[in-house]
Amino acid sequence: MATTATKKLAVLVSGSGTNLQSIIDAIEAKELDATIAVVISNTHDAFALTRAERHGIANQILSASAFSNRREYDAALVALLQQHEVDLVVLAGYMRILSDVMISAYPNAIINIHPALLPSFPGLHAQQQALDYGVRFSGCTIHFVDGGTDTGPIIQQAVVPVLQDDTVGTLSARIQKEEHRLYPQVLKLWLTGKLSISGRNVLIQP
Repeated sequence: MATTATKKLAVLVSGSGTNLQSIIDAIEAKELDATIAVVISNTHDAFALTRAERHGIANQILSASAFSNRREYDAALVALLQQHEVDLVVLAGYMRILSDVMISAYPNAIINIHPALLPSFPGLHAQQQALDYGVRFSGCTIHFVDGGTDTGPIIQQAVVPVLQDDTVGTLSARIQKEEHRLYPQVLKLWLTGKLSISGRNVLIQP
């Protein structure tokens, strides 16, 4: 683990990386006292890797096809994170469930964002789930990662209205706007030591 005041982040991605971009922008604007040590993707075509390259951030593809199971993959992932002396693991559209190998290596130091108001609509296609259910409000949730699917202790949530003419695309865009605003704020809370966990409750110091 890094011992300097500036903490090192790893951002795990699978897709376009818009939340990665919001974190990069916050760091470059001096809103976050952190560096992104590495961006890691489990897919070869993630545009997030291009975003990292544009900002001179180390990036790497770690494909699951080279491993026989999830725990072996995560062991390789942990080794890579330790090589980069990572303090906090940030999931930004990372489409893999982490095993106990990862979670035990980074206790209370893995954060995820989900495009729904958990515990409602965990897993894939959360926006479509919300529309199908007919909810009037949706949003995003930032939470610590545990061994389940989007079941970890909730840190912060943001709410958006669901409009009668919404599609998955329009609802997703409204939610994403809140994601980009909220994720850097939550990371700042962790980086400044203002988050603690009591049972399922995340306590935020003033």
